[in-house]
Amino acid sequence: MSALVELDGRFVHQPLSVEADVVVVGSGPAGATVARALARQGVRVLVLEEGNEAKPSSFVASGVRAMASLYRDMGTSIAFGNASMPYLQGRVVGGTSVINGAISWRLPREVLDQWAAADPALREALPYERIARAEAEIEERLHVLPTDPRVAGPKNLLLARGADALGVAHRPIRRNVDGCVGEGRCLQGCPHGHKLSMDRSFLPDAVADGARIFAGMRVERVELERSRATRVVGITAAGARFEARARHAVVLAASAIQTPVLLRKSGLTHGPVGDGLTAHPGVSVTGLFADDVRNYRGATQGHEVTGYRGEGIKLEALGFDVSLLASRVPGVGADFARRLRDLDRYAVWGAAIRASARGRVRPGPARPIVTYSLTDNDVRKARRAVRLLGDVMLAAGALEVYPGVPGFDQVVRDPGTMARFERDGSLSASDYAMSMTHLFGTARMGSDPARNVVRPDFRHHTTEGLYVADSSVFPDNLGVNPQIAIMALADVCAEHVARR
Repeated sequence: MSALVELDGRFVHQPLSVEADVVVVGSGPAGATVARALARQGVRVLVLEEGNEAKPSSFVASGVRAMASLYRDMGTSIAFGNASMPYLQGRVVGGTSVINGAISWRLPREVLDQWAAADPALREALPYERIARAEAEIEERLHVLPTDPRVAGPKNLLLARGADALGVAHRPIRRNVDGCVGEGRCLQGCPHGHKLSMDRSFLPDAVADGARIFAGMRVERVELERSRATRVVGITAAGARFEARARHAVVLAASAIQTPVLLRKSGLTHGPVGDGLTAHPGVSVTGLFADDVRNYRGATQGHEVTGYRGEGIKLEALGFDVSLLASRVPGVGADFARRLRDLDRYAVWGAAIRASARGRVRPGPARPIVTYSLTDNDVRKARRAVRLLGDVMLAAGALEVYPGVPGFDQVVRDPGTMARFERDGSLSASDYAMSMTHLFGTARMGSDPARNVVRPDFRHHTTEGLYVADSSVFPDNLGVNPQIAIMALADVCAEHVARR
């Protein structure tokens, strides 16, 4: 085995029984943070991860091949609703941190205030100063700094130029990288190991302090004794049954999709478990520039426009490999072939929307069943976001902009047409090709057991010894990228686990 993973479930063919003080399910940002914090205090921690370990030397440039090896469901997870949307999750040691854009935002103070206003118990449970202290320590360990312009690449610098021209606030994205060379492969896994994902940072820290990591271990159920969580059971990647007994606590950190599914499969249906799914749906726009952009090079996501956050819209540069970039170009036949010749001159930028929609997660026969439908206001916000992306692209010097919305001009060359799009563009959710990112709220925390799944101290309302540490507990979405906030709240969760 490697220095990081003690046991690989692909090679466990016989029934297995193990024991630890605390069993953590999931090795992404939440699970890694809990494991690190507890191991530091001498707690015997076992981390169970369904995915396998992947080394930087194994990461490939192809987005499609990366999805096959590092993403859950090969990148085909779908939320069904009035605009069915894919959502992407990592299934690998380190979780989604291995294949995200490394964007690092702190939990906005105004969001925390909104949570506390709705449930005053959260103000005491999640004091801003405590969270900020955790965020500062996390950022230092993860080397979070603004994107270096030397590795930003044209796609990011053009976004800055367009925002400047329009006089709207923007900034280089703060990212958890160290030594980034602008390879543009964050979403496929950094081949140089320069992204400080959990497998390159918090998990090695936890192991150094005595934590154990088992990979290829799919947890299927939490089991109770006298209303207390005492063990988890599941199946190894080789097909053998296993159990992991927890002397002190079980901590679920499996994501806002997998955690509620696991709770329901365990018969723990108290409260709105699996309900209240909230997210940041995203739209994107492609633009053609006079000079080479090479959208697949430079920091994957290195610049953002923050001036529209008050509207619940944040613009970001996006980076794709060539195969995915080609899918963003309009046309068919000879027209499409002609445009493909200009592939190096395209940029793709996206907008993350702070939506008000609420969805639902339930176990399915093969994979979770996720439903999520945009509200009318969310669709208007998506239309507005497309217009803003087009405006910034044209202001940055784009020769053509492709909104990608049926019923409207396929090619736009002037701001007046983009303004017309916001006025006359479709208000049918299904006309917008969207993805769903940053998932929250399916095991919400709060003081009222009828309306929440876990208490303000992250304990399950009806089951002792059971905690939830991931974004399932967030009462609402953030409007910004959540990795640092997830880790900060997981650090608070670990403190409560250690106290009890």
